[in-house]
Amino acid sequence: MKLKLLMLVLFSTLNLSAITVGETPKNITIEGDNGGNVADGSTWNSNTIKDKVYVMFYVDPDEKGVNEHFSAALKEKKYREKGAFGSMAIINLAATWKPNFVIEKILQSKQEEFPDTIYVKDKSSVLVKEWNVADDASNILVFDKTGKLLFYKSGKMEDKDMTKVFQIIEENL
Repeated sequence: MKLKLLMLVLFSTLNLSAITVGETPKNITIEGDNGGNVADGSTWNSNTIKDKVYVMFYVDPDEKGVNEHFSAALKEKKYREKGAFGSMAIINLAATWKPNFVIEKILQSKQEEFPDTIYVKDKSSVLVKEWNVADDASNILVFDKTGKLLFYKSGKMEDKDMTKVFQIIEENL
């Protein structure tokens, strides 16, 4: 009986930091040796996920092509022209074998090409550890204007997922 109780307590504490749809995730920062904003190297703080509907891509560089179809469809929707919409790409540098300096160079050019998107380097899998998002994967998260998580998907976005995300965005713009 004591073992069962111990296991229950252990498993219940493991997910205390897990993100949950319908809730605002705990505040985290990515800074210093852990990474930060690509544009200027400053600290990224999750409390900036507010005042807009945000789509966040949290991606292992080795999985960058998994949701390109979703990214292209999202761009076609032109949500920025319709309301308070933002996008961010947080790159999980700890999940790849590729050298950081190579990926950082690519991220700098992406930031210049898409200045309205927030690019962040996560060198220590901070979101994996703090929010329990999938490691070594392509993750899509959608937040409302208050920072509450409305959608989370790890892996390839299917048509039904994309339809759901577009509906969520349009209802919350």
